[in-house]
Amino acid sequence: MPTILAVSGSPSPVSSTHQVLGLAADRLAGRGHRVETLAVRTLPAAELLGADLSHPQLAHAAAQFERADAVVLATPVYKAGCSGLLKAFLDALPQFALAGKVVLPLATGGSLAHVLALDYGLRPVLMSMKPRAVSESFFVHAGGIRKGPCGFAGLEPDTQALLHEATDHFADLVESLTEAAVPTVRLAPAA
Repeated sequence: MPTILAVSGSPSPVSSTHQVLGLAADRLAGRGHRVETLAVRTLPAAELLGADLSHPQLAHAAAQFERADAVVLATPVYKAGCSGLLKAFLDALPQFALAGKVVLPLATGGSLAHVLALDYGLRPVLMSMKPRAVSESFFVHAGGIRKGPCGFAGLEPDTQALLHEATDHFADLVESLTEAAVPTVRLAPAA
């Protein structure tokens, strides 16, 4: 099965974005995929902003990205755009770091107008990195998130069902493109 890298571009470890990414990663793992995670907030800030891929932590993150067959990128929407943290990470990667990969953009936000941030803000950045395919983006509005006394308590049932649908569509795309990339070996008939 393909390896999928789940990248959190949220600056907060307890954000709804990070939690939604975890739900998507669990769904993908449940389908048999090997899922690795990367929280960009754990990378050293000065080296990230300086795009210093020689730093061991950034080199490891870049290697995770390179190994992955597919990537899920999750971001909160701030001021009608993806997080600066995620953008700084994408900027630090090599120009065509998404070549041959399938990408699922995920976002959370407080306004339905923020849906456009995925297609008009993030998608052009992703396309410039030459992915094999970008799956349909998925946006979680704050109204679809259940809050508990300690913060995130899950997704509303309709939102959960839509996340499963988007994640399954992405997994199907990854699987079909991965299978198509495997060369078929034909054996010569026995003489």
